[in-house]
Amino acid sequence: MKPDATKKVLAPEEPHHDVEISFLDAVDSHVLVGLVTEVYQGSYDAQWVYQEEEIARRISSGQMKSTIGRLPDGTAIGHVALMMEHGVVSVVHAGVAVVTEAARGHHLFTRLKQFAAAWASSAGYFGIFSEATAAHPYSQKANVDLGAVETGFLLGWIPDSVTNNAAVDRKPHRESVALFYLKTNDGQPRPIYAPQRHRDVIESIVAASGIHGEVAIAPPSTSVSEKSHIVVHEKDDHNLATISVIEPGWDLLDVLDSTRAHLVEVVGRDAVYADFSLEDPRTEIVLDACDAGLSFGFAGIFPNQHVGGDVMRLQSLHNIEIHSADIATASDSGRKLLEYVIQDLDRTHANR
Repeated sequence: MKPDATKKVLAPEEPHHDVEISFLDAVDSHVLVGLVTEVYQGSYDAQWVYQEEEIARRISSGQMKSTIGRLPDGTAIGHVALMMEHGVVSVVHAGVAVVTEAARGHHLFTRLKQFAAAWASSAGYFGIFSEATAAHPYSQKANVDLGAVETGFLLGWIPDSVTNNAAVDRKPHRESVALFYLKTNDGQPRPIYAPQRHRDVIESIVAASGIHGEVAIAPPSTSVSEKSHIVVHEKDDHNLATISVIEPGWDLLDVLDSTRAHLVEVVGRDAVYADFSLEDPRTEIVLDACDAGLSFGFAGIFPNQHVGGDVMRLQSLHNIEIHSADIATASDSGRKLLEYVIQDLDRTHANR
């Protein structure tokens, strides 16, 4: 097949610094729609990226800083967005990372995220959380090269309907994503309350990534109520659900089991995740108490707009086979963390 002569490509010898990096204006929202469509066709797993008016609204309102890379003739070849999510005030979320096939291998993603990170640092944010597909190591390696550190793996997060031209040789199946944190400023010390089972891995993640906080032990005087308070968020386009544990109580194990059973057996969700605030000492106390019967395995750490501060996410998968050989990593620390995540998920199968 002959190459499409209408598409501008970067020749191997063409220096990547010829690409102009800037913030996208709201009036140019169609540029992002065209770029996402070129790379993902109609399969990108957030439908708002195909809606010019919604993109323009997010940029105009300050909800999103859209970083675009263009060739000298104006052709858009890469993009990264920084999203200021409601309820998350100290860090930003990087997403919609899109690079055309012709631009791969020129470190464009690294330049885009460096540009975005410089803005986040000057704006006073402590860091940038992001997800990178685990279908291939390229975007993960770009994060590692920037100094970002893996903080977890969401197994089976991406539905099999998503197609990316960087992974055209793979049979369609649910893919996983790696979570990353890039520190941009020092934060104020704060306690992080981790359950005993996962304390070592959480301490390791916090130390390596520079997440502002220190792992502490819950005060003995901490009061725990009988009833838990949870909120369930279902994501139809991914066929999954997240249980945000607002207040963990002594009935948490029963609440999680019954909620997971309903979501899997009645609703038919492929995956269920549970989020716990790491700034709440009840997280440590209650999860330690129900550890032996818990049917969720460790996934990682990241911010959640529904639960205060950083959260520890646990995960439970159904009708999905996940093997470490199917998941790419870009560093030794990432490989070790992935092994821990998969082993802990396997451990919980007997509790279902």
